[in-house]
Amino acid sequence: MLAVLLSLGIFLVSATAGQAADRDRILAFLNVTGFDVALDSIALSAGSAPDMLGIDAREFGSEWERVSGDVFDTEVMRGLALEILENTLTDDLLDHAAEFYATDLGQRLVVAENAAHMMDDAEKEEEGKRIIADLVAEGSARPQLIQRMNRAIDAAGSSLRAIQEIQMRFLLAASAAGVIELQMDVDELRTLFQSQERELRRLLLKSAIAGAAYTYRDFSDDDLETYVTALEEPEMKQVYELLNAVQYEVMANRFEVLAVRMAELHPGQDI
Repeated sequence: MLAVLLSLGIFLVSATAGQAADRDRILAFLNVTGFDVALDSIALSAGSAPDMLGIDAREFGSEWERVSGDVFDTEVMRGLALEILENTLTDDLLDHAAEFYATDLGQRLVVAENAAHMMDDAEKEEEGKRIIADLVAEGSARPQLIQRMNRAIDAAGSSLRAIQEIQMRFLLAASAAGVIELQMDVDELRTLFQSQERELRRLLLKSAIAGAAYTYRDFSDDDLETYVTALEEPEMKQVYELLNAVQYEVMANRFEVLAVRMAELHPGQDI
């Protein structure tokens, strides 16, 4: 999950172009693609919430762990995702993605991606930067493959806007709940975020490249070429656009709920 958390204006279109998949098929799809673990990993982002508000989580004692654990419950997050996907994921797109991820390469990729999702972001990025430096020194073509992969996974370029929207929604919810007192209105916040876009985009790109370098370090260039080619297919791009939207919406929803629950906490409170 992205370590940098900055209105998810992502429009989740109903599955009108084809028959929407049923819940059992979607559950199987989440498992075979590893998207279930990607959803679970959203819980790791809860630790950044107090920092966004200028609060030290340690002030709340063990109550912070309890409340954040309740809000980012994996079953709740998977349930939210299922509700959205039941209305948006068509059988055609589900079949297309599942067919690739059910292959031997697909399943090996899922194992590697699942492990990376649950790893500490800072450690993963540091190791990834080292790998990229070595690849560049060797004149390897792999960095270009990784860049193609990142473009295919986020073809719409939605990650930056989504991260900004998540932070916006969290700050506004925290303000409404009385957790913080905002000194800026919504327009001023958006202007501030816009002024930070260039730097945030740079950080996101560096983080994504380093993370991919680490995640796929044990795969051959041929494996990555096969994977990137699959990701660049129009159907797979549609799948990832939808899954990205779902993941960011679930994250934004949980941060809004967390803001409300934080109003229940008091410094020094313990079980």
